[in-house]
Amino acid sequence: MSHKPTAKDKPLADALKNSDLVHDRATVESAIVRMAGEISRDYQGRRPTVLTIMNGGLWFAARLSLELEFDAEFDYLHATRYRGNTQGSGLVWLREPSIDLRDKDVLLLDDILDEGPTLLEVRHWCQSRDVRSVKLAVMCWKRHGRAVEGLEPDYYGLEVPDRYVFGYGMDYYEQGRNLPAVYALR
Repeated sequence: MSHKPTAKDKPLADALKNSDLVHDRATVESAIVRMAGEISRDYQGRRPTVLTIMNGGLWFAARLSLELEFDAEFDYLHATRYRGNTQGSGLVWLREPSIDLRDKDVLLLDDILDEGPTLLEVRHWCQSRDVRSVKLAVMCWKRHGRAVEGLEPDYYGLEVPDRYVFGYGMDYYEQGRNLPAVYALR
């Protein structure tokens, strides 16, 4: 039986020493403000249901929601493929939204779009609830040739390199989510 690495095995301080700062706090927050303006224009006159994908989307969603220029209904969901690892497996639902999504405009918020199978499954799950619409907003978009075909964010803040990134909600072995910037391992 192989040992699953933990924070004890993978100290955050070591990761930071072997990482590059990709986007500082000012750059991240400026991108979030820009996105909020785009989203506010698109949802003008409507009251969407904003669903944050936990845990990573929490920091982004909290900051973005303060900039939105409309009232919204808020809830969250927790579906993961990683469970503390750096590579995903099958989707596990830890919490479904408690709001009835039927006939609602849903805005999904997450920290990053990487390969996208989790976001694709969550979007399909929302669509199966007879929603009016589903849009996806992510803080970071990692563009590469491994993404799920046809899945792109409707809104994104920043592009990140095709490396392991962490900070501002994204974790390194469940550490560093509260770093106020985005880092990439070398």
